[in-house]
Amino acid sequence: MFEAFSSGYYLGRLYVEPTDGDQQASIPQSQHDAVKEQLYADEDVPIVMKLGRKHFSVSSSESLPRDTLAVPHEYVQDDSDFWQQQAVFLAKPDRATQLLQLSTDGTHAADSSNSRQKERQGNGVTVRTAHRLFRPDDAL
Repeated sequence: MFEAFSSGYYLGRLYVEPTDGDQQASIPQSQHDAVKEQLYADEDVPIVMKLGRKHFSVSSSESLPRDTLAVPHEYVQDDSDFWQQQAVFLAKPDRATQLLQLSTDGTHAADSSNSRQKERQGNGVTVRTAHRLFRPDDAL
């Protein structure tokens, strides 16, 4: 379902299904359990995924079909993609922990479109870095 992608993420392809209301993002129970056991090594860290520019924690659901990610409707960028598999990033445990800490220590944000620039001086060189900010109302 997922393969190594980078030092912080696995890459998978899932059918993305929008949900109504305030439901949390979820994947099928069996796949949630497999991710926790095989990729998270049963660490006590919630599963965190990224779709487009949004990061969010993922729960399990017994009612979803295999290889399906149910997310709040506002996370889906294009309604025409509902019936096609989409690239979904799964944060590795260390990255998930880092994202969760960012969301709870006052530096809120999950949307890369909400970036702010920061300048740093070092050895006579100015370096610009972008920091993604989590808003308190964003799902993580």
